[in-house]
Amino acid sequence: MNISTPRMRQPWLFLCHSLLFVCVLTACGGPPNWVKEGSGAFHNEETKSIYGVGSIVGVNNEPLAWEAAENRSRAELAKTFETYTGYLMEDYTASTTAGDFTKTAEEQNIERAIKTVTTVTLNGVRPIDRYKDDDTNSYHVLTKLSFKDMQEALQEARELSHEMKAYVKENAERLFQKLEKEEAKR
Repeated sequence: MNISTPRMRQPWLFLCHSLLFVCVLTACGGPPNWVKEGSGAFHNEETKSIYGVGSIVGVNNEPLAWEAAENRSRAELAKTFETYTGYLMEDYTASTTAGDFTKTAEEQNIERAIKTVTTVTLNGVRPIDRYKDDDTNSYHVLTKLSFKDMQEALQEARELSHEMKAYVKENAERLFQKLEKEEAKR
């Protein structure tokens, strides 16, 4: 005797479909919180740390994409310590009037050059998590530097800051000379 009738199978079918739906929603929960939060200093009860989040989109070579995302996360973390930004803006405006003052010619030119340099040697930075978004073909890597390691790195950075500033200044001047040469070609 079969005690299973079509009516009795419906609750089980509904339950199976519901469980499948919940499993699909759980698997498609989206990126981890650190992808959304980005880089910065965070701490929990156990440790105070600085985190860097690096991302890359559209690279089909998966090992290369992971490496690039990791390098970008290290760069994001390094920018927390010291960043030198050189900024140059040139603004030219002219108005010329003809002899009878009825016709004028106006011109203006605005140019901007910005160079940002971060040069810090960080010991102890390590990747701690990875995330790949298959929908956008994007790779994300989270790196971490503990507060203790950060203090040691800051001490090293302070010792090197005079050398770094001279290096940046020398290269910034070279960059702006190159910019002026390109402007002269116009």
